[in-house]
Amino acid sequence: MSGPSDVLGSMQADGSRLRLQPADVRGRFMNWRRAAFAVLVTFYVAAPFIPVGGHPMIQLDVARRRFYFFGQTFNAQDFWLVLLLTLAFAFGLLLVTAWRGRVWCGWACPQTVFLEGVYRPLERLFDGSREQRLKLDAAPWGASKVLRRVSKFVVFLLVSAAIAHTATALFVSPRELWLMIQEGPGLHLEAFLLTLGFTVVLQFNFWWFREQFCVVLCPYGRLQSVLHDEHSVTVAYREARGEPRGKLVKLGTPDAPQRGDCIDCKRCVVVCPTGIDIRKGLQMECLACTQCIDACDEVMDKVHKPRGLIGFASQAELAGAARKTLRPRVLVYGLLMLVTGGVLVASLALRTPFEANVIRTRGAMPYVVDGDVVRNAFEVHLFNKRPEAATFTVSLRAPDGAQVVVGTPEVHLGSLSDARVPVSVALPLARRPQQVVLVVTDTSSGTVKEVPVRFLGPAQ
Repeated sequence: MSGPSDVLGSMQADGSRLRLQPADVRGRFMNWRRAAFAVLVTFYVAAPFIPVGGHPMIQLDVARRRFYFFGQTFNAQDFWLVLLLTLAFAFGLLLVTAWRGRVWCGWACPQTVFLEGVYRPLERLFDGSREQRLKLDAAPWGASKVLRRVSKFVVFLLVSAAIAHTATALFVSPRELWLMIQEGPGLHLEAFLLTLGFTVVLQFNFWWFREQFCVVLCPYGRLQSVLHDEHSVTVAYREARGEPRGKLVKLGTPDAPQRGDCIDCKRCVVVCPTGIDIRKGLQMECLACTQCIDACDEVMDKVHKPRGLIGFASQAELAGAARKTLRPRVLVYGLLMLVTGGVLVASLALRTPFEANVIRTRGAMPYVVDGDVVRNAFEVHLFNKRPEAATFTVSLRAPDGAQVVVGTPEVHLGSLSDARVPVSVALPLARRPQQVVLVVTDTSSGTVKEVPVRFLGPAQ
């Protein structure tokens, strides 16, 4: 890990920011990343617009407290499931970090996915290769430079606005979003300001801030020294093989110095999106994007030397020790992820498509004695969790001779709607204590839920 006196790769010696222009790179890792970016960009953008079960694949309708995930419907009472999901993801991220470093940052984080998968390709389309971009940055302002900058800014702005509308669609349905756009911002000021805010933040981030988000703002990178140990596999330079570095010399040259495989071409530096020199060791700014691996492998091929001068290795491995995968922290993180993930999966599997709860009327007598009969009155609170409307039947299983009155035996509820059904049960005094069972049936799915209800009376 770089020491506190080191200068960030994106910072000049005087503390000012160094505007990075990473070079293009080709290779097996870059091909895999492009495929991952294509899948993730499609998912991130299309998720609010792909219908599943009559609703968007993902929608967070905060105003109505309705949440849709892959055909499942949730309400505010299901927040504990969100907590389980968050914990499972967090422990999974800790596990991956302890095992493989910041691969999340370089391969799946939305910041990297959109920057490397969308905005940088657009920038190359307008400004060309790294050398052309550097030349354009140094060139004086003129008509050509202004035209390029304005055109790129406008295209970036349009892309940012499109992504921002996608983000807004997460909170309102795509149909509602389209109606809002047609009716204008005057009638939907909150949605307009939300989308405008998203657009401004995205444009600022991907036009100017870029790698500073990962280096300065994101706390995850600063946790690496805590999450890593000497056996964590990270992108690393094999110093024993590469040093002493120096320019390539022709074999057989008299008095040629003994040098390692690194020819000091600095190709690994110019392709790095955070501007670090991986040859200085593990550094906080390394995103495990593997661009330096592809760049170095390409150079090694050209100089007819084995690949892998830069590759995945642990600090212990570089020191000559064997790689050790199963370690206490890996086992603990993995166990916690499995426990929280298992509880989440079991909760979702056992989750009924509706809720049925018995509510005693607050402030009223729990029972009434009428001659030789004891009467209990309560309400059944029904809540439909299904993404579509459903019909429920309410009945009561009671001892022989019981007088049961159900206010509404059949209830029709829309998605995420609720209703209260009054129920009255009367039993002879001599038949107590007794327990009755509330039976609620979802006629659409055939799901039956039975709720025991204690029958109350004197001396109970």
